[in-house]
Amino acid sequence: MADWRPDLSNSDKPRYLAIADAIADDIAAGRLVIGDRLPPQRKLAKRLDVDFTTVARGYVEAQKRGLIESKVGQGTFVRDKPRPRRSATSFPPRPVDLSMNLPPEPDDPELIERMQAGAEHVLRDIASLLRYQGFGGTQADKDAASSWLGRRALVPAQNRIFVSPGAHPALLGILSILAKAGEVVLCEAITYPGIRSIAAQLGITLVGLPMDQDGVEPQALTDACKKLKPRAIYLNPTLQNPTTLTIPDSRRREIVAIARRFKLPVIEDDAYGFIPEHGHGHAPFAAIAPDLTWHVAGLAKCIGAGLRAAYVVVPDTRSAWPFASALRSATVMASPLTVAIATRWIEDGTADTMLRFIRAETSARQKLAAEILPKGSYRGDPLSFNLWVELPTPWRRSAFVEHMRQTGIGVVASDAFVVGDPPPEAVRICIGGPSTRTQIRGALEYAAHALAETPALASPFL
Repeated sequence: MADWRPDLSNSDKPRYLAIADAIADDIAAGRLVIGDRLPPQRKLAKRLDVDFTTVARGYVEAQKRGLIESKVGQGTFVRDKPRPRRSATSFPPRPVDLSMNLPPEPDDPELIERMQAGAEHVLRDIASLLRYQGFGGTQADKDAASSWLGRRALVPAQNRIFVSPGAHPALLGILSILAKAGEVVLCEAITYPGIRSIAAQLGITLVGLPMDQDGVEPQALTDACKKLKPRAIYLNPTLQNPTTLTIPDSRRREIVAIARRFKLPVIEDDAYGFIPEHGHGHAPFAAIAPDLTWHVAGLAKCIGAGLRAAYVVVPDTRSAWPFASALRSATVMASPLTVAIATRWIEDGTADTMLRFIRAETSARQKLAAEILPKGSYRGDPLSFNLWVELPTPWRRSAFVEHMRQTGIGVVASDAFVVGDPPPEAVRICIGGPSTRTQIRGALEYAAHALAETPALASPFL
């Protein structure tokens, strides 16, 4: 009912809880009935003379209790079968986790059926997949790896291809070969947190380089090579996590020229390189400078995070043995069962179908962000799973993260990504994973309102 106006005067609870309680009370008293449409959040906020955020939290709380449901483009309605009301304190938060950078999960029944059929095909030979396998992948696995890498115009000899149990073990093995404790490895000033953790574990000094709109600044790279004698440079060049930046071909070739001049190995973390359609992406460093590049093509970001497998291309055959030794000592082998599923999905076309779904769904979610968030408030890409939000003054990243957390929305402050320089007032908001478009919309609307207000006005406890 569009004219619904709850009475909050007798409640001593925070107003968002009072709104949720009022919804429950009015349903019990028959003043709200199944199918009634509640007022839009902004309209109710104006009617009650409270902040939009307060009403948003109240509706979220009522949804947690099973009292109401939101329908995209239609509004918020009293549920068909609301659950019995319980004390508000008994409801554990059900967070919308926008802190993990994951591809959207497939929800198309036909695609899911294809995925299951591929897994069932693999399980017909389950006994053999429980044995130790030859290191680096079977011939079938390497054939699939070659086929997959060919989508990035990479055609390395198979004795340079290794199947790893994910990108992390591969990066750990590569860094352990290239640098010793105390030695320097370069990276972007804002970089993937995983490389920070690995470098810290190995005692390697990670040095972040200044960036412009095209990535690492060439002069800064040259100066660092002269002064620091680095052992390698780590780059996440396509749809970079977290900035969503993709290094253009011209800058890639500038970086390669400098790396070649100083004989600097390039570690290319191509986690998102397969997301752009073939022919629309940029040439990988491994195609521009195969003799300098350690290429890591993980499957977690382009198929699913639970598929812990990656294809590694080493620069030359001389590098194969030390890499195999480092990887074997850390992981023994990639899971044969996991790798067999990946191989099957590549062979039967399921992996390509999943990529098409991920591209389409990611694009739709990025369009939501463009509709909801203030123009110019964030960096994104039509194919990136996250947004890099630069906060307006006087917001501080810690206050914004906490503000979002109070409504069960997890985002990550810039501290996790910065190497060297003071962290900017920015956060990463992820829009992939299992969250639905409806959940993403609600979270982004909440964030948009916060960005348009000061921290004090955005407080939900007015």
